[in-house]
Amino acid sequence: MKFKNLTAVAAILLVSFLFAAFIRDGDPFFEIKKQLTIFSDVYKEVATQYVDEVPPGLLMESGINAMLEKLDPYTVFIDEGQQQQMEIFSTGGYGGIGLEAGYRGDQIVIIAPMEGYPADRAGLLPGDIILKINDLQTSDLTPEEVQQLTVGDIGSEVTLTIRRPGLETEIDYTLQRERIDVKNVSFAERFGERKEFAYLQLSRFGQNSAEEVREQLISFNREQQLEGLILDLRNNPGGLLNESVDIVDKFIEPGVTVVETRGRHEAQNNVYATEETPLFEDLPLVVLINNGSASASEIVSGAFQDLDRGVVVGEKSFGKGLVQIVKPLSYNTSIKITVSKYFIPSGRSIQAIDYSGSDYEKQNTAEENRYRSVFKTKNGRTVYDGKGIEPDIVIPKEKPSILETALMQRNHFFFFVNDYISQNGSNEFNEGIFDEFIAYLQNQKFDYETEADRHLALLEENLDLFSGAKEAEEHLNNLEEMLADKKKENISENRDNIYKMLELEWVTRKKGQVERQKLMLENDEAFRRAMNLLGNKEEYQTILKP
Repeated sequence: MKFKNLTAVAAILLVSFLFAAFIRDGDPFFEIKKQLTIFSDVYKEVATQYVDEVPPGLLMESGINAMLEKLDPYTVFIDEGQQQQMEIFSTGGYGGIGLEAGYRGDQIVIIAPMEGYPADRAGLLPGDIILKINDLQTSDLTPEEVQQLTVGDIGSEVTLTIRRPGLETEIDYTLQRERIDVKNVSFAERFGERKEFAYLQLSRFGQNSAEEVREQLISFNREQQLEGLILDLRNNPGGLLNESVDIVDKFIEPGVTVVETRGRHEAQNNVYATEETPLFEDLPLVVLINNGSASASEIVSGAFQDLDRGVVVGEKSFGKGLVQIVKPLSYNTSIKITVSKYFIPSGRSIQAIDYSGSDYEKQNTAEENRYRSVFKTKNGRTVYDGKGIEPDIVIPKEKPSILETALMQRNHFFFFVNDYISQNGSNEFNEGIFDEFIAYLQNQKFDYETEADRHLALLEENLDLFSGAKEAEEHLNNLEEMLADKKKENISENRDNIYKMLELEWVTRKKGQVERQKLMLENDEAFRRAMNLLGNKEEYQTILKP
């Protein structure tokens, strides 16, 4: 009997042990506890026994950052010092230069310079690669850390070293920080022969942005019935998800899905749909986007495209379709962690296939599209996932030449026009100003470095390696003279663009920011294409209903 009891007990113990082992193997919390114990043991031994003294905080931060690097680029640890900067950003007003940074591959790039602020006025562009901030290399920094380095006291200076795709040279920009008061609708105006079209520039999706859009359009409608709207989301880095849904709600009937979020846990799986009776259900709509349109901007433009509610014009968007939340941690730290992904009405994701975005610059060849999923819009148009939002009408923005970049970088347009107005006091702007600007540049001994300059400088440094160095030096001198002449010709060849920049600066000084914005739009190819599209109902409908 005893033997039987012992056997029974042994059997129960064995089953219990096997059950416990099974539970352990399948229990994520046990696995977390196990790995934390191992990590804690390693951390303690290194912190206390390693041959050189290692600061415990630095060691832990390195470990955390190394762990998060294996994930997407938007999941980041926010230490106690960075917490204050996060709060500054969230208030909507701070001292900075007005730019949003993000990843493109393993490089940190400008997502969007904010209209009218130092980074924008100096000529920084979406896609510019940020190499250094005040001589500090950005290779080991996150986009959040780069942005924090641009924040500081109003009136203080910060220097950015950037490389622009297509230009080999590195460019330094020294910018003075200003108070950044972030606006939602940054510009609104009526255009057209009868002022029949509205234009709204939405700079971000902050609190009440949907209400601002609604109020502005209602105000325009009271003055005169609108016949079309251009919604400009270029250089809009995103913001609040609910505001993007509320904006779409103004143009789409109730009960239509705008965006879904899908995550690992049920709590992150949500469907956001239109709810209210739309105020502008039949208003023709064109949405402008570019490489700096991200996140909430892509939800809005993508929803309108998928639902065939509006025509999207411009450049391919940034491709950020990941949802983050900020979770508080111990000792006034926190983690911004990706918990889900966005999916727009057709079912496609707007996130770049590679989290890092390293494939962003590839062309959309048929070969490449084979590896992307195909989706259909409401009217049956073919769209693809994995690369943000691709416009219905592609209009790439012309990037400034190295000459124009150098002129903006050194603020020559700004200083010349200031002097010109103070000396002439004229209210008229005429073409003679170009010749005066050339004289000003000569007086300033203006020069700029090209790729040819760098090659010639390299040859000069190595003249001693050549036999017949004297003859080689003469050839180099001739080449330098030819290059100097070519640079002068280049200024004349860029006459139209330089004239436009001078006019823009003059209008800003004499007539203010509103007239500056109007003039910029007059010279804006994407805006002109949008206006023509709204004026041609047949073409507009043909795009949406092929």
